[in-house]
Formats: sequence, C-alpha cells, structure tokens
Amino acid sequence: MRLKGKIAILTAAAGAGIGKATARTFAREGANVVVTDIHEERTKQVAHEINKEFGVQAIGIKCDVLNLKDIKNVVKTTKDTFGRIDILFNNAGTNRPAKIVDITDENWEIVIGVSLRSVFYFTREVLPIMMEQKYGRIISVTSVAGFKGLAGGHAHYAAAKAGVMAFTRCLAMEAAPFKITANTIAPSFIYNEYIPNLYPQEEIERMLNEIPFPRKGVPQDVANVALFLASDEGEYITGQTICVTGGSWMR
Repeated sequence: MRLKGKIAILTAAAGAGIGKATARTFAREGANVVVTDIHEERTKQVAHEINKEFGVQAIGIKCDVLNLKDIKNVVKTTKDTFGRIDILFNNAGTNRPAKIVDITDENWEIVIGVSLRSVFYFTREVLPIMMEQKYGRIISVTSVAGFKGLAGGHAHYAAAKAGVMAFTRCLAMEAAPFKITANTIAPSFIYNEYIPNLYPQEEIERMLNEIPFPRKGVPQDVANVALFLASDEGEYITGQTICVTGGSWMR
C-alpha cells in the first residue's frame, strides 16, 4: 500500500468526478481520508462507503470552500482526530461561463473564490502543521485553460487556474526545506456522469474530438497522477504542473 497510514484531506470529493475518484484511490492505498464537500448528506455517504469498502478510517465533513470558518473546522477536526495531516488535495473549482463584458462581479468572485482563494485558504491552514511534522504533499487541480485560455467565456476560470499554478510554484519554493512538495494537475476534458447536464451534446463531441488518444478522459486518470504525487515515488517532484489530457494539450 503506497499511502498506508497517511492522512489526506480532499475538497469537493463527494461528487461523481475527480475528488471522489481520488479519495477512493487514496483509501485503496491505505490512507485515512477526510472527504469534504458542500453537500452534507452526500459527503457523509461517500465517507461511509469508503469505510466499508476499504477498511480505512474516513470521515465526511460539510465544507463550503468560500467559508473560511468551514475550512478552519475541517483542518482542526482532522488534526484533532488523526494528530497529523499528510496530504491536501485541492480539487474544488467552478465555472460560470460568460464573455468578459458580461461577467458580473458576483460570478467573478464566486469563480475566483472557489477555484483560487480556497486553495490559498486550505494551504495556509495546513502548512504550519506540515512544516512542524516536516512532511507534506499539497496537490491542486488546475486546468490546461490556465496555460492557453479558452474561447467562449472562460476568462475568470482560466485566470483562477493560472493563479493556482503560480501560487503552487511559490509554495513549492517556500515549503521545500520542510520536505513538503506542492504540485498541480492540469486536466483537459474529463468525462463524468454529470457532463451531459452541463454541456450540450455538440459541445461534448467537439471537446472529445480534440483528444488524440482514442478514448475520453475519466476521473481515475487524474486520481492516478494524484496518487503518484502523494506517494514516496513523487518525493522529488515539486513546483510542477502535470497535464492529463490524452494529448489534447498538443492541439
């Protein structure tokens, strides 16, 4: 087991996407996991399923990543329960597509808050704990949009994801003396069961057609990279962004 006995906090981990897949992957490899999400009942249910299936200790805590009080509660509860925090997986993100002239102040704040500010808040809370124990893995989910931008009204989302990448590089330099690594994973289009509710079919087909590899990306593809970065094998990798795109980054 590559994460036996490690303690991991994961944000936005109770849906059908990357967060849940990563929580399950960490648990399968022996980590005790703290599942957080804004949906309380679903969060507790995912934690219960992980406990039952993998035999590790999993707890579910409701957390609105726009609420600093909630974030502080997650970190304190984790530290009080387990005595340490080894892995932080910042997965929370959101998008409210609109052309720049149509982005409202409210939607700008929501997208930046969920996708960027929450990464800062969670990192700031766990970092002193990791520094004291001289060990830690901080992994944040970004997007290839942070590199190349996206047409069609995603300026605030791309700005937030680029911000996470830059923040992580600075974090990696500050944290390295404490044997803490910081990296990001930048997916392109990752398919899950909710995607048809978010995009019209023609848009889904367009995104799939941009992928050279002959299948769609799925949450487990990202979870596999997160596992590597969280494990001992990833110890000497820090300040990096790893693209998980099936080759669409080349287009």
